[in-house]
Amino acid sequence: MPHIMIDYSANMEQATDIAALCELLRKTGIETGVFPMAGIRVRAFKADHVAIADGDPRHGYIDISIRLRGGRTFEAKKMATEALFAAARQFLQPIMTTHPFALSMEMRDIDPELSPKLNTIRDFLKEG
Repeated sequence: MPHIMIDYSANMEQATDIAALCELLRKTGIETGVFPMAGIRVRAFKADHVAIADGDPRHGYIDISIRLRGGRTFEAKKMATEALFAAARQFLQPIMTTHPFALSMEMRDIDPELSPKLNTIRDFLKEG
Protein backbone atom coordinates (compact mmCIF):
# COMPACT_ATOMS: atom_id res chain seq x y z
CA MET A 1 0.00 0.00 0.00
CA PRO A 2 2.39 2.64 -1.11
CA HIS A 3 1.20 6.20 -0.86
CA ILE A 4 3.00 8.62 -3.17
CA MET A 5 2.26 12.21 -2.26
CA ILE A 6 3.41 15.17 -4.30
CA ASP A 7 3.62 18.50 -2.50
CA TYR A 8 4.27 21.36 -4.91
CA SER A 9 4.36 25.14 -5.08
CA ALA A 10 1.39 26.63 -6.92
CA ASN A 11 3.58 28.11 -9.66
CA MET A 12 4.43 24.58 -10.82
CA GLU A 13 0.92 24.22 -12.28
CA GLN A 14 1.84 26.68 -15.02
CA ALA A 15 5.23 25.04 -15.56
CA THR A 16 4.27 21.35 -15.84
CA ASP A 17 1.41 18.86 -15.99
CA ILE A 18 0.93 17.67 -12.40
CA ALA A 19 -1.72 15.09 -13.36
CA ALA A 20 0.68 13.57 -15.89
CA LEU A 21 3.38 13.44 -13.21
CA CYS A 22 0.97 11.55 -10.93
CA GLU A 23 0.27 9.02 -13.68
CA LEU A 24 3.98 8.64 -14.47
CA LEU A 25 4.79 7.91 -10.82
CA ARG A 26 1.92 5.41 -10.59
CA LYS A 27 3.14 3.50 -13.65
CA THR A 28 6.79 3.68 -12.63
CA GLY A 29 5.99 2.47 -9.13
CA ILE A 30 4.17 -0.57 -10.49
CA GLU A 31 6.97 -1.29 -12.99
CA THR A 32 9.51 -1.53 -10.16
CA GLY A 33 7.75 -4.64 -8.88
CA VAL A 34 8.07 -3.24 -5.36
CA PHE A 35 4.60 -1.66 -5.27
CA PRO A 36 1.45 -3.74 -5.80
CA MET A 37 -0.90 -2.24 -8.39
CA ALA A 38 -4.00 -2.62 -6.22
CA GLY A 39 -2.41 -0.75 -3.35
CA ILE A 40 -0.68 2.17 -5.04
CA ARG A 41 -2.13 5.65 -4.52
CA VAL A 42 -0.69 8.82 -5.98
CA ARG A 43 -1.98 12.26 -5.09
CA ALA A 44 -0.80 15.83 -5.34
CA PHE A 45 -1.29 18.81 -3.05
CA LYS A 46 -0.70 22.39 -4.13
CA ALA A 47 0.84 24.84 -1.67
CA ASP A 48 -0.71 28.22 -2.37
CA HIS A 49 1.55 30.02 0.09
CA VAL A 50 5.30 29.40 0.09
CA ALA A 51 8.47 31.27 1.00
CA ILE A 52 11.54 29.86 -0.72
CA ALA A 53 15.21 30.87 -0.50
CA ASP A 54 15.45 34.65 -1.07
CA GLY A 55 11.69 35.04 -1.42
CA ASP A 56 11.63 35.36 -5.22
CA PRO A 57 8.13 34.24 -6.27
CA ARG A 58 9.56 32.51 -9.36
CA HIS A 59 11.15 29.83 -7.16
CA GLY A 60 9.25 26.56 -7.15
CA TYR A 61 9.48 23.07 -5.78
CA ILE A 62 8.09 19.57 -6.05
CA ASP A 63 8.59 17.29 -3.07
CA ILE A 64 7.64 13.63 -3.45
CA SER A 65 6.97 11.63 -0.30
CA ILE A 66 6.50 7.87 -0.38
CA ARG A 67 5.01 6.02 2.57
CA LEU A 68 5.42 2.28 2.30
CA ARG A 69 4.24 -0.52 4.56
CA GLY A 70 7.23 -2.13 6.26
CA GLY A 71 8.66 -5.46 5.22
CA ARG A 72 10.58 -4.71 2.03
CA THR A 73 14.35 -4.96 1.88
CA PHE A 74 16.51 -1.86 1.88
CA GLU A 75 17.75 -2.81 -1.58
CA ALA A 76 14.20 -3.01 -2.98
CA LYS A 77 13.27 0.35 -1.46
CA LYS A 78 16.48 1.95 -2.75
CA MET A 79 15.86 0.62 -6.26
CA ALA A 80 12.26 1.90 -6.23
CA THR A 81 13.35 5.30 -4.91
CA GLU A 82 15.99 5.60 -7.62
CA ALA A 83 13.53 4.58 -10.36
CA LEU A 84 10.85 7.02 -9.21
CA PHE A 85 13.29 9.89 -8.76
CA ALA A 86 14.83 9.28 -12.19
CA ALA A 87 11.37 9.24 -13.81
CA ALA A 88 10.35 12.47 -12.06
CA ARG A 89 13.66 14.13 -12.92
CA GLN A 90 13.38 13.22 -16.60
CA PHE A 91 9.73 14.37 -16.72
CA LEU A 92 10.60 17.67 -15.05
CA GLN A 93 13.85 18.29 -16.96
CA PRO A 94 12.28 20.89 -19.30
CA ILE A 95 11.35 23.21 -16.41
CA MET A 96 14.72 22.85 -14.70
CA THR A 97 16.38 24.94 -17.40
CA THR A 98 13.78 27.73 -17.34
CA HIS A 99 12.67 27.97 -13.68
CA PRO A 100 14.47 28.17 -10.34
CA PHE A 101 13.28 24.83 -9.06
CA ALA A 102 13.92 22.22 -6.35
CA LEU A 103 13.00 18.53 -6.63
CA SER A 104 13.17 16.23 -3.62
CA MET A 105 11.96 12.77 -2.63
CA GLU A 106 11.81 10.70 0.54
CA MET A 107 10.65 7.13 1.14
CA ARG A 108 9.75 5.98 4.62
CA ASP A 109 8.24 2.89 6.19
CA ILE A 110 4.87 2.68 7.86
CA ASP A 111 4.78 0.40 10.89
CA PRO A 112 2.18 -2.25 9.96
CA GLU A 113 1.23 -2.82 13.60
CA LEU A 114 0.24 0.83 13.94
CA SER A 115 -1.48 1.23 10.59
CA PRO A 116 -4.61 -0.88 10.07
CA LYS A 117 -5.85 -1.12 6.48
CA LEU A 118 -8.98 -2.11 4.59
CA ASN A 119 -8.90 -2.35 0.79
CA THR A 120 -11.57 -3.81 -1.50
CA ILE A 121 -10.01 -2.46 -4.69
CA ARG A 122 -8.64 -5.90 -5.63
CA ASP A 123 -12.23 -7.19 -5.65
CA PHE A 124 -13.06 -4.74 -8.43
CA LEU A 125 -9.91 -4.86 -10.60
CA LYS A 126 -10.40 -5.93 -14.18
CA GLU A 127 -8.68 -9.15 -15.11
CA GLY A 128 -6.26 -8.64 -17.91
